[in-house]
Amino acid sequence: MNDLQIAKKVTLNHISKIAERFGVDSDHIEMYGKYKAKLPLHIIDRKKSDNSNLILVSAISPTPAGEGKTTISIGLSEGLNRLGKKSTVVLREPSLGPVFGIKGGATGGGFSQVLPMEDINLHFTGDFAAIEKAHNLLAAIIDNNIQSKTNTLSLDPRTISWKRVVDLNDRALRHVVVGLGGTSSGVPRESGFDITAASEIMAILCLAKGLSDLKNRLGGIFIGYTFDKEPIYARDLKAQGAMTALLKDAIKPNLVQTIEGNPAIIHGGPFANIAQGTNTILATLMGMTHSDYTVTEAGFGCDLGAEKFLNIKCQSAGLKPKVVVLTSTIRALKYHGGADLNALTVPNTDALTKGLPNLEKHLENISKFNLVPVIAINKFDSDTEDEIAVIKNFAASKGIRVALAEVWAKGGEGAKELANEVINAIESNQSNFKALYSWESDITDKIETISTEIYGAKKVEYTMKAKYQLKKIIKLGLNHLPICMAKTQKSLSDNPKLLGSPKHFTITIREIEIAAGAGFIIPISGNIMRMPGLPAHPASEGIDVTEEGEITGLF
Repeated sequence: MNDLQIAKKVTLNHISKIAERFGVDSDHIEMYGKYKAKLPLHIIDRKKSDNSNLILVSAISPTPAGEGKTTISIGLSEGLNRLGKKSTVVLREPSLGPVFGIKGGATGGGFSQVLPMEDINLHFTGDFAAIEKAHNLLAAIIDNNIQSKTNTLSLDPRTISWKRVVDLNDRALRHVVVGLGGTSSGVPRESGFDITAASEIMAILCLAKGLSDLKNRLGGIFIGYTFDKEPIYARDLKAQGAMTALLKDAIKPNLVQTIEGNPAIIHGGPFANIAQGTNTILATLMGMTHSDYTVTEAGFGCDLGAEKFLNIKCQSAGLKPKVVVLTSTIRALKYHGGADLNALTVPNTDALTKGLPNLEKHLENISKFNLVPVIAINKFDSDTEDEIAVIKNFAASKGIRVALAEVWAKGGEGAKELANEVINAIESNQSNFKALYSWESDITDKIETISTEIYGAKKVEYTMKAKYQLKKIIKLGLNHLPICMAKTQKSLSDNPKLLGSPKHFTITIREIEIAAGAGFIIPISGNIMRMPGLPAHPASEGIDVTEEGEITGLF
């Protein structure tokens, strides 16, 4: 059976029963039908959350074959529950861009899924729609202010950095001209669209600690400059109140369930190659308040999502993970070792061995944060005993814990070995989390630290445009903000063709964006698009609905 068929075979529990299992009275939840609910913020207890064991699931550099971080995250939480530990998995919400594009949904796979998968992968509880509306409301207010003759801030249209967003892959919207049609239709200017997952509103929602913090951050969004070179923020447009009103329900974490009837929280959905790649602080704290073990994941490889989780989210929220699970697959390591994409199911210990430096580099990066890693081998049917032995022998030579995870085929039962290794790693008390850099360091120092220490670059270069933008950022007094690098996920470098663990390369920063409301700076390296495009044959071609209303083709 495929993922959707497996999901449809499951008899779901009413969400009130999941809430009770989570430790929350059903009167406190806000139900969205029978199987989804919003959790109120007042049931977060910071003292309780500090006593929970936070587990971060990351991965080696991703490949077209897929690695399965979400599947491992869900399976690990199921495995912990099977061992008698109270565990909750906390994940990001899927974006419709990948769902209808090439990647598909983001609810796990096989017998390691969160449900109801169709609802979660499509409109869910409307959080993305609220984020999109709040973002585009600010865009409308900006253009209205430019048009106005009485309520004007003298905004210079040429300096406006705020685009619009839509939750779809639509390359035709990357660059647009707005305000055409005459004087009554606005002031013509160049603009464009980003995908909603890359919206600063998404980033703000994921880092906000409550409604007042959300409103304050929204007011801090940098818009552009006046003709007199004075900076303009969203608060100058009096936009933050209305934007917060649109997000008053979206800020509440969403409660759903796993295939095995355990609680799961899904909230926020920034990508990790163009944004911070982790779920909301509030969702993580919610899980930690009501669970002894909280499993969460960060997008793409350890160089992207995990680095941002640790340097931005953990520092912002005061979180201290106890262990990092590094998701690895034999076929992905063979790809990094030079095997052809079409031959990854063919036994090849030579290519696998050549791909191990990628795994080794990510393990090295985890150690730089003073955290204990556990390698999770996400097993596929094509994996051979000899190939599995290569990774286990490598781990043994490095003194690193490793476990075979068969979560797709066996769910929580297939994660018991991994769960035991994670418990042992936590109980060893060897982790003592420390961030890689101080936020107070110079921007260029922070960029260089990430580029050389995490990516393995030899040096960092800046275009003239990036150098000019750096001067503006320093003049605005934003030098103290952390760094959220936008970089290809396919390589440790900024060149997607450099697989494995490349050496002696240069990271080129071509431009730098300001996310003052979210509270970070975004250096953009390589050819990164914040509005993806659809493939020649998108996944949407296979999605349909029967006469009875049953969705087919979703994966």
